[in-house]
Amino acid sequence: MTDHQTEFLEYAAGAVVVGAGHAGCEAALALARTGVKTALLTLNLDSIGFMPCNPSIGGTAKGHLVREIDALGGEMGIVADDTALQLRMLNVGKGAAVQSLRAQSDKNAYHRAMKSVLENTPNLRIIQAEVTEILVENGRCVGVKTNYGGVISAQAVVLCTGVYLNGETITGDVVKKSGPNGFAPANELTDSLLALGFHVRRFKTGTPARLDGRTIDYSKCEIQNGDEDIYPFSFMHDSAPTSKLPCYLTYTNSTTHEVILQNLDRSPLYNGTIQSTGPRYCPSIETKVVRFKDKERHQIFLEPEGADTLEVYAQGLSTSMPHDVQRAMYTSVAGLENADIVRYGYAIEYDCIDTLDVLPTLEFKKVSGVYTAGQINGTSGYEEAAAQGLMAGLNASLKIRGLPPLILRRDEAYIGVLIDDLVTKGTDEPYRMMTSRAEHRICLRQDNADFRLTEKGYACGLVSETRYQRYLARKAKYEELLDSLRTRVPQKEAAAFLKNYGYDAPSGSVSYADMMKRSISLKDIMTEFEVFSEYSKDVLETAEITVKYEGYLKQNLEQIERAKRLEDKALPADLDYDTILGLRLEAREKLNRVKPLNLGQAGRISGVNPADISVLMVWLATAK
Repeated sequence: MTDHQTEFLEYAAGAVVVGAGHAGCEAALALARTGVKTALLTLNLDSIGFMPCNPSIGGTAKGHLVREIDALGGEMGIVADDTALQLRMLNVGKGAAVQSLRAQSDKNAYHRAMKSVLENTPNLRIIQAEVTEILVENGRCVGVKTNYGGVISAQAVVLCTGVYLNGETITGDVVKKSGPNGFAPANELTDSLLALGFHVRRFKTGTPARLDGRTIDYSKCEIQNGDEDIYPFSFMHDSAPTSKLPCYLTYTNSTTHEVILQNLDRSPLYNGTIQSTGPRYCPSIETKVVRFKDKERHQIFLEPEGADTLEVYAQGLSTSMPHDVQRAMYTSVAGLENADIVRYGYAIEYDCIDTLDVLPTLEFKKVSGVYTAGQINGTSGYEEAAAQGLMAGLNASLKIRGLPPLILRRDEAYIGVLIDDLVTKGTDEPYRMMTSRAEHRICLRQDNADFRLTEKGYACGLVSETRYQRYLARKAKYEELLDSLRTRVPQKEAAAFLKNYGYDAPSGSVSYADMMKRSISLKDIMTEFEVFSEYSKDVLETAEITVKYEGYLKQNLEQIERAKRLEDKALPADLDYDTILGLRLEAREKLNRVKPLNLGQAGRISGVNPADISVLMVWLATAK
């Protein structure tokens, strides 16, 4: 702050949200919708709900997160449906647990729609300003200070800073102080975080070039149309959006790879310019070519950025190579021989925190009322950010209102898996949600997200009455259908039908559910017996999965109940593990760092083994 600037109280809020990306939007809405007077601060109002990387929402495991956000009363699913260019169901050839929705989004429309929602939300004020300091008194957050000297008082602050903290974009040997897409970075807040006691480190991500769609030869590419007969992201919508634009698929080739390998000395990733940690599961094209030398080609998806622009996103060609190398790379790809680049690809480095510093509520352990969400927590992806933003904002609201926090268990939601991984194990690289991370994924399907979470969101005051009544209606129809599926078909009719599928005639009547357990689809049953046409597609699908997976679901629920016994054994927050005899040195160090809430969380800490948990169980049994 310069000498002529003096501090002044700009606004008195209940809570402040710093950053208006996908985490910040959900955090601000969660706070405001639950009655907390909220200020949402952003470096630039044009970056609200912005998609600096791929113009899409959802994908494998990420689609689960979006439906969970929606079930809890969040906004991402609604806006994603309203602004989708097409919607697809991924992994349809695999089991129901790993099938995920993905929307190709109109990025400009998404930004405008989300901004409009925020602007029209009661209890919410949006301010364009850079936050430079978190204000703390007696170990509690009391507000923030901006670079213009303004002070916004608050009982809680939710930090959703994305990739803007000391952001630097890198292309070849050109390094600029910048946020994504040319937006300004936040250069002062990191010092405040360090002063508060956060452990700060440096991560990196990147993005591909954007191409002029008029210069792409789509005849050399494979068309990728959207699906029509699927349900939408939001439980508030009755049907999926109609497809507006297709995507296309093409591939790199030996020429592309040769261009990259011949210029590795000019790559910031390989010449030492970039030293921070990048995402394992979304690597640059340079990394893919070097790491997977046996692969002759890599997929490139050409995705429209919106209905009102000619820009096309080249997913799979993320790079920080110099511009001339990017030109050679792109024009070597089939269909892109004459493509014009309108925005070149770049890498971006940014500051983030060690999530072992935060509680499962996403509140900072050392300062009451400071919460973190999104890429500041070391995650990658809009969906992971939005999920954390909703939970951080909701928990900040619950604390302000004097209510118990909401901590989702791993068996309750992908959001629970995400946050538990972050606060229990931490992450040494940008974290991405995957179905393989969820050990109870058969119970955590995207089709039943509302059955798992809407009651919780309603109890916290985030789910509106309208949304809650829709949930109750869907649940009633689902339970009605399950009961109807137990209806028995006479032996003669059942025998004739089952014979078509290679089954022997049954000895008596057979229920529709029994037929489904013989791997006969509900659709075929509906056609043959002319039943259940009054039920919606989403209700039919959830009921069919419940019946077909009944044995697996029962087995998984038994495992969950056994695991909950450890979750119910609470550990003191101020316990000094150095005082417990029998614990190994590594276990003591890790337990003191994380300060687990219960035995279940303690057992998931890297470096804590079953023998250590046995020692803790004995300690709990004997401690007074």
